[in-house]
Amino acid sequence: MKTRITELLGTQYPIMQGGMHFVGMAPLAAAVSQAGGLGVITALTQKTPELLAREIRQARERTDKPLGVNLTFLPTFAKPPYEEYLRAAHEGGIRIIETAGRNPEAFLPGMKQLGMTVIHKCTSVRHALKAQAIGCDAVSVDGFECGGHPGEDDVPGLILLPRAADELTVPFLASGGMADGRSLVAALALGADGINMGTRFIATQEAPVHERVKQAVVAASELDTRLIMRQLRNTERVLNNEGVRRIAEIEKGMGADLKIDDILEQVAGVYPKVMIHGDMDSGAWSCGMVAGLIRDVPTVRELIDRIVRQAREIASRRLQPMLGVLHEPERLQA
Repeated sequence: MKTRITELLGTQYPIMQGGMHFVGMAPLAAAVSQAGGLGVITALTQKTPELLAREIRQARERTDKPLGVNLTFLPTFAKPPYEEYLRAAHEGGIRIIETAGRNPEAFLPGMKQLGMTVIHKCTSVRHALKAQAIGCDAVSVDGFECGGHPGEDDVPGLILLPRAADELTVPFLASGGMADGRSLVAALALGADGINMGTRFIATQEAPVHERVKQAVVAASELDTRLIMRQLRNTERVLNNEGVRRIAEIEKGMGADLKIDDILEQVAGVYPKVMIHGDMDSGAWSCGMVAGLIRDVPTVRELIDRIVRQAREIASRRLQPMLGVLHEPERLQA
């Protein structure tokens, strides 16, 4: 497969694994890259730049294909040493950075000086245009159905992706709701150059998370996610559980007076409890509505091969016949 994204990233397929806290680690990232996509290591899961360097080395032991690193710029109580993380990525041979959260403009000169290709995650066309204007090489456009932070505009992918295609000149990936070959074909038809998957990759054999997490994703339907922190304008889509229900009760009780400290216990430090120890009700963890399309826990290679095979079958069996009809006026008249 060849798109502007495969040419930019040097991958076999236009499929990217997005950064995910305590999920985007060496075993998963390497498996995605080895299977023809772009695997991404989440920098801030590693507590120090030295630990990130070690994670990159572990991934490199598994694959020599292109790898990326996610670096999320979000308000935190202690500012991470972003420049040191970038240096560790560069020294580990990483040339692709996925940025997320706040505007990465302050760090772009440094990334460009290191020869990095920068993909910025956006939840609106205006933010995607800003990323393009400041010099990002590509963007990942997240629809409202995505897991994690969908922004505050509530625009689903079916509208957001063609709007992005109308406005952008840089390549872009479709994110949110991506799970299979149908997703890939639909994303390309809507103007994207590839897909960025998060939740779907959690439910794979190589994902370094507790088995209960994988089974929770498989068991969930498209109705089992919930939006939290809307009053804080930091909306997050998470899988519903007892911890999330406690957050919802606090949010309802506090209303407009809600402060982050009111729910800190349910949102801070939750990922190790869930992803490592399988404590599924300890608090909020990101999950997309696409869980409703996930039915199994394959290997990464099985998943990517299945996506590519299904996409090709759709293109040849469903779309080609349609093109044949459109080129035969007499059949249309009949």
